[in-house]
Amino acid sequence: MLIFSAFSSGSETGMMASNKIKLRNLSKGSKGAMRALKLLQRPDVLLASILIGNNFANILASAIVTIIMIDYFDGNVLLGSIILTLVILIFSEITPKTIASVYPENFATKSSWLLKLLVVIFKPLVWLTNILSSRILKLFNVDPMQSATNDNLNSDELRTLLEEHGDLIPNQSREMLSSILGMEELTVEDIMTPHAEIIGIDITQSAEAAQKIIGASYYSRLPVFKESIDHVIGMLHLKDSYQFLENLEAGIDIKDILFDTTFISQSTTISTQLNQFQKQDNNLALVVDEYGEIQGLLTMEDIFTEIVGKFGAAKADLEKEFLVKKDGSVIADGNSKVRELNSFMNWNIDEDGSKTINGTITDYLAQIPQENVCLEINGYRIEILNIDENSIEKVKIKKKEG
Repeated sequence: MLIFSAFSSGSETGMMASNKIKLRNLSKGSKGAMRALKLLQRPDVLLASILIGNNFANILASAIVTIIMIDYFDGNVLLGSIILTLVILIFSEITPKTIASVYPENFATKSSWLLKLLVVIFKPLVWLTNILSSRILKLFNVDPMQSATNDNLNSDELRTLLEEHGDLIPNQSREMLSSILGMEELTVEDIMTPHAEIIGIDITQSAEAAQKIIGASYYSRLPVFKESIDHVIGMLHLKDSYQFLENLEAGIDIKDILFDTTFISQSTTISTQLNQFQKQDNNLALVVDEYGEIQGLLTMEDIFTEIVGKFGAAKADLEKEFLVKKDGSVIADGNSKVRELNSFMNWNIDEDGSKTINGTITDYLAQIPQENVCLEINGYRIEILNIDENSIEKVKIKKKEG
């Protein structure tokens, strides 16, 4: 009875503590793991069967000890109860449950065949006890079937799992997975190239100027516009650049060479836009606000960079963009992205509002600063170093101690 009680106690802990994901992985080559998963589909039936067997073993063991004490130890039932309690605690409860908690999947896999037999044997009793217990559970608004979905994790929980238990996953892979999970929260506006930084071809300029831009571009497509990007004409694929330059130099209409411009909303999530790029076989689009005004440009590379991180040249650019001083402060451009500064310095400046440092300062002051001022935003001391034409050019930012 003590051995059976130990098996029941260990099985209960092993089955309930088992990681279902690990069991699913083991089930590909283990019938025991497959049985364990099937038993866990009805945790109420499984628990009832285990507890019936465990209580039956303990009560029968107690009855046997009572008979022994009466027949051979002058009826000293109290002594027998004390001894049996200690033996059950040590050998039938603490020891098997500790082993099962350390190796839950192993314990669950090996005990599943006997547990399946117990479920069949105790089926009538389980049916009766479940009728009574289900009515009690309804009073507390508890559905036993909900335990089958407890292992389902949302994005935030998966990220926490990666951070706390991802030691077996390489650091770079863990960061990529975390970035992919965060794609639902990021919008196009968070990673786009701002309006002022868009590089394209202005047809009002010379063919030589256009040729220099084409030669220096690392994109396969470039926007073509008249005077400013707000008057975009179309997109030039670099494979057509030779004919484009010939037509431009000869004054021939270049619209037939260009592709139609793709416009996307700045509130579109990155994951949605990635899917759209794949469907449209396109890798570049202009970002517009709710009024249809161009706010920036987004490429497929921007999305990939968000997932896998900056590469060599991009990292070097960030080091030039964010000059770290000996005192821990950072000299940055006003149009630098708050998100990139946070990532570069491991800071947590608020990113929910404006996406650039310039915009963050302007929103905080509720006006465009006309002179160099110093301010503090959520524990970050910001000093405006240079202002040019109503735009902040350079700032110095330092995180306050403590």
